Amino acid sequence: MKAKEYQAILQAAAEVLGGGMHIVNAQGITIFYNEEMAKLEKINVSDVLGKPLRETFSFIQGEESTIYQALMHRKMTIQKQQTYLNVYGKEITTVNSTVPIIVEDKVIAAMEVARDITDIKNMSDTILDLQDTVNAKTDGNKSKGINKYSLRDIIGENKAFEEVVARARKASLNDVSVLIYGETGVGKELFAQSIHYDGLRKNKPFLAQNCAAIPESLLEGMLFGTVKGGFTGAEDRAGLFEQANGGTLLLDEISAMPIGLQGKLLRVLQEEYIRRVGGTKDIPIEVRIIATINEPAEKLVKEGRLRKDLYYRLGIVNMTIPPLRERKDDIPILISEFLKKYNQRYGREIWMVSEAAREKLYKYDYPGNVRELENIIMSAVSMADDEHVLEADDIEMGSEYKGKISSFRDFATNSNTLSDYLEGIEQTIIRQHLLANDGNLSKTAKELGMLRQNLQHKIKKYDI
Repeated sequence: MKAKEYQAILQAAAEVLGGGMHIVNAQGITIFYNEEMAKLEKINVSDVLGKPLRETFSFIQGEESTIYQALMHRKMTIQKQQTYLNVYGKEITTVNSTVPIIVEDKVIAAMEVARDITDIKNMSDTILDLQDTVNAKTDGNKSKGINKYSLRDIIGENKAFEEVVARARKASLNDVSVLIYGETGVGKELFAQSIHYDGLRKNKPFLAQNCAAIPESLLEGMLFGTVKGGFTGAEDRAGLFEQANGGTLLLDEISAMPIGLQGKLLRVLQEEYIRRVGGTKDIPIEVRIIATINEPAEKLVKEGRLRKDLYYRLGIVNMTIPPLRERKDDIPILISEFLKKYNQRYGREIWMVSEAAREKLYKYDYPGNVRELENIIMSAVSMADDEHVLEADDIEMGSEYKGKISSFRDFATNSNTLSDYLEGIEQTIIRQHLLANDGNLSKTAKELGMLRQNLQHKIKKYDI
């Protein structure tokens, strides 16, 4: 096989992996460096290819370089966060996987695949700093302008729903862990906040983190904090457990948390202390955990997405919130509440919905549940003129999504080249699944049979 053919294979592999790729030979000379890696590190390919690693990346200390460790110590590094300065002095944060390439017990090269998470790291740092500031400036978590829900804010008269509310009221009177199951949009965080703000810890912090929104390498630091020098670019920073000490921490979509991190979380819950990433000091914590899942726990455990021991530890109190399609008798009271809310917001005077509109709302299955019903009413009220009654034609549900999907089908059909055609189809499929899953990346990636990071790469590529 010719060198160009190997180059093409490596380029294709890099695209599939969805990141930058850098390969150096045993002498530390770069023999492959793709455009994605060049964009990530803000360096021209020509400035790196064929050059010694130490010469091009002199701003990274040798012992801290994962490539150096692979070459010299045969060390494999998987999903390690690194923060460093590029040749222009700009701080870059990446998640790297680096492996030594060994032939006949001899290291002949080292390969590194990297993803740029600079923006995500900056976001997570900002979240922690802002949360720390809020905790420092507020007395008993009673700052103005922050929505805090209680059980009085939960609307519904359906019998099964009222039973869940009653269970939440009992849960608010103790401080054991709670596991809430419900489909997207049923109001899991509303229940979690209500349990906290109607409970024993109402004057203590309530913090929330979506476990599907942050990469594993950053999520651990966000939860447990970091120690300066613990890894490249790390700073002394308190995590969410320390910030929520004495209060409640909501872990949304707990099944999206990697299994290894679930094990660390279990140990924290059992031993009631945390150790910051890169640190050696044990820090006592006393935090109530409320976790949420949007698929049945038994299914998640069976599929290996939720540790059984963590499930038992979290589910001391289990709650299942019924979907809106199973409590349609609550639709009138919800419509009334949403009309009141959005009349006030948009300066409208809509008193009711017509019988035809009500029938249309009753027949719909609401895959997005209460959140979707609220969005439907908000859209109708915001677009209304001077009428006092919403008619069936004012109620739009699902049509705009169908219109978007149709337009992408048209794009795929009218494409000039096979590549454009295939990309159009790929965009359509990804968008369809994202819409069906209400933007849940982990669920979408599983349905599409691809890694979550590859899905994120595709979303960025197609600007979805």
